[in-house]
Amino acid sequence: MNSIRQITAAILAASALTLPAAAQQQVQEGTAQGDVSVTIYQNGQSLVQDIRRLDIPRGTTRIEFPDVSAQIRPATLSFNAENTAIVEQNFDFDLLTPAKLMEKAIGQTVTLVRTNPATGAEVRERAEVLSTAGGVVVRIGDRIEVLRDDGLPVRVVFDEVPPNLRARPTLSVTLNSTSSGPREASIRYLTPGLGWTADYVALFDETNGTVDMQGWVTLTNTTGTTFHAADTLLVAGSPNGGGGPRRDMVRPGTQTADRERLGDFYLYPLEERTTIANAQTKQVGFLDVQGVPANRVYSIGAYWLANDEDFRPASSAISFNSSREGGLGDALPAGTVRFYQRDAEGNPQFIGENGIGHTPMGSTLSLRTGDAFDVYMQAEVEDRERITAAEYEASRRYRVIEDGQVVREVEVERAVDYYRTTMKYTFTNAKPEPVVVQLTQNGLGQYWWGWDFRVVSEDVEGEQINRDTRLYRVSVPANGEREVRVTYETRF
Repeated sequence: MNSIRQITAAILAASALTLPAAAQQQVQEGTAQGDVSVTIYQNGQSLVQDIRRLDIPRGTTRIEFPDVSAQIRPATLSFNAENTAIVEQNFDFDLLTPAKLMEKAIGQTVTLVRTNPATGAEVRERAEVLSTAGGVVVRIGDRIEVLRDDGLPVRVVFDEVPPNLRARPTLSVTLNSTSSGPREASIRYLTPGLGWTADYVALFDETNGTVDMQGWVTLTNTTGTTFHAADTLLVAGSPNGGGGPRRDMVRPGTQTADRERLGDFYLYPLEERTTIANAQTKQVGFLDVQGVPANRVYSIGAYWLANDEDFRPASSAISFNSSREGGLGDALPAGTVRFYQRDAEGNPQFIGENGIGHTPMGSTLSLRTGDAFDVYMQAEVEDRERITAAEYEASRRYRVIEDGQVVREVEVERAVDYYRTTMKYTFTNAKPEPVVVQLTQNGLGQYWWGWDFRVVSEDVEGEQINRDTRLYRVSVPANGEREVRVTYETRF
């Protein structure tokens, strides 16, 4: 357990971002935010709810809400306060920066302060700002100059700050109140810029067939605003997302996790309030399980009944379960699983990573970590011959039977070419221990006219996964080879 915690600590130390000095200063100086709640989804959207206590006068008044997200979606804003109705809202997102100051000063007069590098003497000149496109162009008296950006000691002094520039993102609302006095006012809005992913650190013990796994939530904030002491709720799911094939999942589970659900989503609340600083990555643990049964799986596919030009490496994967009994015992949010394994000296080493989708509890996962170094396979067509329709029908192994009587047999109504193909699969293993390789023969059901195929003989008993694919589990000896032959009869 100590090793996986050390691995995790190293990853967190490497991935954490330093909070900028400006953001640190903002945290130290306080905020205008009140009781903040943040719900973060995994589709790039977040719901922010901020309850502030305000002294609202009677009648029509304008109130400002600084420290909202700089990426707020104004159309999603909801405001609520007792005896108060909203008349108008404005969002000032032009932040106070040197570039914005100069841009707003176009057509106005500023003071240029030039310092003599040799003597330190300052010379002040009044200048009219003409343009900031590609550089700053000013008029000084009867001459036009371009301010150079070459590090020379030149300062620009502005007479005042433009009224529509804000030091912090600010939402202003015009209210109509039927009473006066302090009361709670809440704002609610959607914003991009807040996101979260799940990261998993797994220590695989191949000898004992187990894996120790820790799960971490990784929060990111690029909204331009720090959310202080926020009650944070994470939603695992894909709002408006489309479903795609899951290569990481062998079979989805049917168990319900012991977590709160909201519709088709699972909720992951953080136990304590946390400050989500702007331009920061924060990580919080949510899963810590040891000794989960796991095993390494080697697999390789062969398409149709064709030759491989050369030997191909088998795919190496680690398989485990998320069930309550003998598994991780939880639903797994989408994220990245990083696997480690001890070397001969007992030090954990990184051996691969793969992504997972949202995974219900009870699922079986097989996560590919890379190509096997020592395990290979080559598929070859050892023999292929054309056979007659009579020979093909003779190998038929089924009849349509109802109530104990044969009601239909397949009859050949026209001349059709049939083929008998013998495939040879050669496996090699340079590991000092035997391995089991899962071979999938694909392409057996080539369109509708090829669905009627037969397996005449096979050295290893296969399992028909679906109409198109047959699975063979082949044991390959240590430091050895094995040949497996399968004969198919097909219409192609």
